[in-house]
Amino acid sequence: MIDLASIYHRSDGNYCYLQNGDTLHIRIRTKRANVNEIEIIYGDQYEMSDYHWVSHRMMMKKSGTDSLFDYWHCTILNKKRIRYGFIIRGNEQQITYTEKGFFPFIPEDAGYYFCLPYLHEKDVFSPPSWVSSTIWYQIFPERFRNGDSSLNPIDTAPWGQEEPGLWNFFGGDFRGIIDSLDYLSDLGITGIYLTPIFHAKSNHKYDTINYLEVDPQFGDTELLKTLVRECHNLGIRVMLDAVFNHCGYHFPPFQDVLKNEENSRYKDWFHIHKFPLKEANTINYETFGFFEAMPKFNTANQEVKEYLLHVAKYWITECDIDGWRLDVANEIDHEFWRSFRTAVKDLKPDLFILGEIWHDSLPWLRGEQFDSVMNYPLLTKALQFFAYDMISAKQFMEDMTTTLHAYPSTVNNVLFNIIGSHDTPRILHECSYRKERVKLLFTFLFTYPGTPCIYYGDEIGLGGGADPGCRKCMLWNSGEHDEKLKEFVKQLIQVRKQSSFLINSNNFYFLTNTDSCLAYYSKNEAEIILTVINKSETEVQFLLPFPLRGKKISLLLTDEEYAAESDDLAVILGPYESSILRFNMNYEYIHVS
Repeated sequence: MIDLASIYHRSDGNYCYLQNGDTLHIRIRTKRANVNEIEIIYGDQYEMSDYHWVSHRMMMKKSGTDSLFDYWHCTILNKKRIRYGFIIRGNEQQITYTEKGFFPFIPEDAGYYFCLPYLHEKDVFSPPSWVSSTIWYQIFPERFRNGDSSLNPIDTAPWGQEEPGLWNFFGGDFRGIIDSLDYLSDLGITGIYLTPIFHAKSNHKYDTINYLEVDPQFGDTELLKTLVRECHNLGIRVMLDAVFNHCGYHFPPFQDVLKNEENSRYKDWFHIHKFPLKEANTINYETFGFFEAMPKFNTANQEVKEYLLHVAKYWITECDIDGWRLDVANEIDHEFWRSFRTAVKDLKPDLFILGEIWHDSLPWLRGEQFDSVMNYPLLTKALQFFAYDMISAKQFMEDMTTTLHAYPSTVNNVLFNIIGSHDTPRILHECSYRKERVKLLFTFLFTYPGTPCIYYGDEIGLGGGADPGCRKCMLWNSGEHDEKLKEFVKQLIQVRKQSSFLINSNNFYFLTNTDSCLAYYSKNEAEIILTVINKSETEVQFLLPFPLRGKKISLLLTDEEYAAESDDLAVILGPYESSILRFNMNYEYIHVS
């Protein structure tokens, strides 16, 4: 019997969305291995012939399978109004699933079916076109490079001569970043994300004192303008960090509340329970986490809202930045983010809006708030498989299939993919300093849909545990670099640049695997790019499930090419090796395990 309780669809979000103005994607979920085929029935609800609804049919394709469900997909073109339903077949049974329920027959009345009253091009999820092909590099400015010692804070430590702490300083600044742009350009970077740069007391700068002033230890506004201009000259975009959930303890309006309490004109800028603000060990105001030094803004307050939107617009206008990364974005009200998007996009339509959210983020990714979020679910699962040996290749494939279907493909192609950040232990540390596993993680990062980001220093083998250990000083003595790892990352970046249009083609599939061998591919109408990863201590032979006789195959990591002489070809990989293949496939082929 078909398991009706497991069937799920809605006419919204990740199950029904516009790819562009005339291309509609529709998905449905069913119990794993319970349904043999699904046919979608659809048509314009107003199109009639002899008093009967004019409908069309199309077979849906299985787009993925996880541990519980099968996912099905189809694409409908050039329709402005649509009613649709699903004819589901399995176990010698056929049912029709519509908005009004399940039926043993196919309803003739269009009113039974799921409804999209009108498809507006304005409703297409439209992140900036440049983002999906960007190679990001995250910089923690205080620890990246000291370029001007005259800006050093008091008691600045010699560069890298002591362990990173919560309160020590090493003197990283804008001049150091400018001096390093040739290094970043040579690596292949096309976008940098800077953690907060505005005046603050700490080394991390998430406790802002003045949102309209560059922190003096980094430089000034003119130097920031120079940095952005020099980046743009090299084809590198610049994204700043907006800390709008909370301010620092020394933010003047909060200091005014501390001083004047009930009489402060700023008392409604924050979430205050009662005065005084602190009694013994109890604080009487909302904060980020439970950090007394980070009072939370009341973003529903109109003055706060206007102030923060002014900040966002000011740095776009003043320095021509290309993006805002939004700190603790999920703890701020949706209405504020809608106003934020309108304000910044009116100034710069192709500005990138990236939210920091560690969980399911679909409510923020409907086109009226963010362009993307940091893909922490990818980080979690990648570590479980590549670093911790917690899950098999099969479970990893299933878990990633679940995450892929959690968002529309338009969102997946711009998710900010990371394998480490300033909030997590270094990737080398997570891999127990086994660099062969780090290389596999980088291979996955650069061959998976989304926009990849390197945390500074990971490409040269910089280690370090949880915060503050992950915020070590960047090494600038090339003798301290793992040159082989860096060259491998550079090679992957070049592969990604040559293939990003293919990797983000909206057609991504996992292949049958062993417990430790992972294989997946992306395709468009003419080409396939296939990645095979051996996460084991033994040699593996992976049989390619494609008819390749006479096809030219390019091995992208070794720059080799050859013509296949047989349909039965295998990739042979040594321990902890990977291979990326590219070949023509000018006909329909889909294999889903």
